[in-house]
Amino acid sequence: MVSALNVIDVSRVTPSDSPEPFTLSLTFFDLIWYKLHPVERVMFYRLADATRPFFDSVIVPNLKSSLSSSLSHYLPLAGKLVWDSLDKKPSLVYSPNDAVSFTVAESSAEFSLLTGNKPFPTTELYPLVPELQVSDESASAVSFQVTLFPNQGFCIGVTAHHAVLDGKTTTMFLKFWANACKRQQDQTVNASVPQDLIPIYDRTVIKAPGDIETKIMNQLNSFFKMVSGGKEPENPRSLKILPSQELSPDVVRFTLDLTREDIQTLRERLKRESSASSSSPKELRLSTFVVTFSYALTCLIRARGGDPKRPVGYGFAVDCRSLLDPPVPSNYFGNCVSASLGMPLTAETFMGEEGFLSAARMVSDSVEGLDETVAFKLPEIMGAFMSSLPPGAQLLSVAGSTRFGVYGLDFGWGKPQRVVIVSIDQGEAISMAEGRDGNGGVEIGFSLKKHEIESLIDLLHQGLKS
Repeated sequence: MVSALNVIDVSRVTPSDSPEPFTLSLTFFDLIWYKLHPVERVMFYRLADATRPFFDSVIVPNLKSSLSSSLSHYLPLAGKLVWDSLDKKPSLVYSPNDAVSFTVAESSAEFSLLTGNKPFPTTELYPLVPELQVSDESASAVSFQVTLFPNQGFCIGVTAHHAVLDGKTTTMFLKFWANACKRQQDQTVNASVPQDLIPIYDRTVIKAPGDIETKIMNQLNSFFKMVSGGKEPENPRSLKILPSQELSPDVVRFTLDLTREDIQTLRERLKRESSASSSSPKELRLSTFVVTFSYALTCLIRARGGDPKRPVGYGFAVDCRSLLDPPVPSNYFGNCVSASLGMPLTAETFMGEEGFLSAARMVSDSVEGLDETVAFKLPEIMGAFMSSLPPGAQLLSVAGSTRFGVYGLDFGWGKPQRVVIVSIDQGEAISMAEGRDGNGGVEIGFSLKKHEIESLIDLLHQGLKS
């Protein structure tokens, strides 16, 4: 049974300065996402003082006023995606008096369960995530919800349209908002905002081949036709999000906290297995990402079991800001990610004794091979994704990053107790973040059916003992 949620208020928050209308074109990086499921994050803050009066008089007003001032620097977030009949692609348009939706609620859920290390029903998270307003004609960029857990804490839920911003831009905005909220309470409002949090909207920093947008739109049209059973869309310019899959009610959420020592144990194990292996002697790139993603990938495939010949694959996002020539500024607003895919593969590759080593070799090679061309290969990558894996194949991907610094998001009430990416339920994805304690660990979020999670937890813990 899902915990009760009482919605206290739904309001609109406008930018504190309401300047002239503002239009931002979508780049080829943005277009990929314009009909795909938004990204849903929830940040939990433990606070024993979180009584209803304190929540109503201090937490909510501070969050709302600092959000309003922050939106003045991030105007597109208050705007909407629209697709003008004369344009070849959608645009992001802000008009004076545009606003974001801000929901205030109270939950009866157990805060310690949602932020702990034991599995719990994924359905407990859904009430904490705000809805994004989307229709055929327009789509909101972002929406917010703050929810009280009386005498335990509160959480901030964010739903972000992926065609507007990627994970890097989302966390840049959240850092800006947190910084503004904390300064407001510390009465240091006039202190300067860090320059790396001031967004750059210049689209000319993305140098792209002239035909890449056309190729991407053609790939997207093929994909939309495929998911609708071969039918042409009734409204080719509709901005409605593609329907989400119906989730099984027995899906549960589990978070694994890997310490720096755990990661080093896994790294040493790979070094031993690699030197003892008769296969390729090539040295592995054993970065924290390669080690942790390869480990999660191996354990997930083994947890599902089944036919060793069944098709599997993996993919991960690649931030192209530093790969492009010239590099794109780190505070660029929008999407600047491509993908690296490993497919089609078979489950047996990961099920044998050298399964973890095989995964590490593949992921290491994928990372080693990244350069500027990964950005411009997006149409080909999309085509491979659509054609390489049959329906029902296990394709494992990653949301989030250990580089985003989400555990530094202090709005004035301390750092988060837990940050969860709820939207990994929409595919076979895991989430990754830096460890909360800042000591070089990694946090991995999983969402699976109950019987698979039980098997997965056993595998994850066994592997750390060897």
